[in-house]
Amino acid sequence: MPPASDVVAIVKAHQITHIRLYDADPHMLKALAGSGIEVTVGVTNEEVLGIGESASAAAAWINKNVAAYMPSTNITAIAVGSEVLTSVPHAAPVLVTAMNNLHKALVAADLNFQVKVSTPQSMDIIPKPFPPSTATFNSSWNSTIYQLLQFLKNTNSYYMLNAYPYYGYTNGNGIFPIDYALFKPLPSVKQIVDPNTLFHYNSMFDAMVDATYYSMDALNFSVIPIVVTETGWPWQGGSNEPDATVENAETFVNKLIQRVSNNSGPPSQPTIPINTYIYELFNEDKRPGPISEKNWGLLFTNGTAVFPLSLGGPSQITGNSTAVFCVAKDDASEDKLRDGINWACGQGQANCSAIQSGQPCYLPNNIKNHASYAYNDYYQKMHTVGGTCDFDGTATTTTIDPSKFAQSFLFIMLLLILSAIFIC
Repeated sequence: MPPASDVVAIVKAHQITHIRLYDADPHMLKALAGSGIEVTVGVTNEEVLGIGESASAAAAWINKNVAAYMPSTNITAIAVGSEVLTSVPHAAPVLVTAMNNLHKALVAADLNFQVKVSTPQSMDIIPKPFPPSTATFNSSWNSTIYQLLQFLKNTNSYYMLNAYPYYGYTNGNGIFPIDYALFKPLPSVKQIVDPNTLFHYNSMFDAMVDATYYSMDALNFSVIPIVVTETGWPWQGGSNEPDATVENAETFVNKLIQRVSNNSGPPSQPTIPINTYIYELFNEDKRPGPISEKNWGLLFTNGTAVFPLSLGGPSQITGNSTAVFCVAKDDASEDKLRDGINWACGQGQANCSAIQSGQPCYLPNNIKNHASYAYNDYYQKMHTVGGTCDFDGTATTTTIDPSKFAQSFLFIMLLLILSAIFIC
């Protein structure tokens, strides 16, 4: 894995504004300081029992892993365990107690208004998610889930859901077409409709979220928003995993981004956006299990994307027939521009030799022009694999070739290096 500082640089280069950590890794939390990125930290499954049995352990955890890094690191949520009810059911009796203990510790530290507490749960606790209108939680967990929902309502928090259409499709015995799992439009004769509500579902993702809303409603909780804390699609699998392909992963992720970016909810809750975390940033090559388990990463560890994607949302430039250039903004501060140049010429692997003293693009010798050169060199190489033009808010795209400005300047200054102008 890259050092934490490099991971944060990669995250910023891809315009990622929210990340979820599975633990409270101190290197990552330090590296995220000052980035403004919203961070969800995780209590590991191994820690849940101890925190559930001891309020002092919860307070110590908050002091060590949250309070110590705020406000420099923008921690906004704590995910207590991961799919506790299905993965470590022996910890289920103290799960909500652990959440309460952590919340009380946040109150004592005066951080409860900035940091929400919740716990990610699998779709597996809903035995029959379709049709969504009749979905209910597994009744054997009703007592724990009721306490959980009451806690979320009392603390104005949200339900964390791990929703995987990949598994919904591959484990579905052919009940649903793959296009439904991949956000692809279905022909009229194959529309997926809830027979009770007559709601049309254009994606399995929406149906999973709605099944969870209806399950909460069955327990008389109807105002708790859902945040999808994991979803994605593996891009490589074994011979018995034919649907784990780069093409399918690219389709799922990019259409997911389009879906989530329209800020609408599922059919039963159209006004509640489905805020979503994509699983995951890098591959886990040592993860046990089938080949697909190791290959969910969006990026390689050098920061390049496995397939073209636009994590910045619909406004991000994705490339078209008009040439697009990346240049420094006029109002950007010089300190931030220097940071941007250092990243582009270092971690970003831009070729910045031409803007060194005595080289063809050294003039005009000012920070903005040097930043524009470095930014554009990085962008031209990387935008087709997910590289972005942001640089901590100091860059923007333009269809005007920035070399024309350099040409005008050099002409006025009567500098006779015209042969180099057109590449600057």
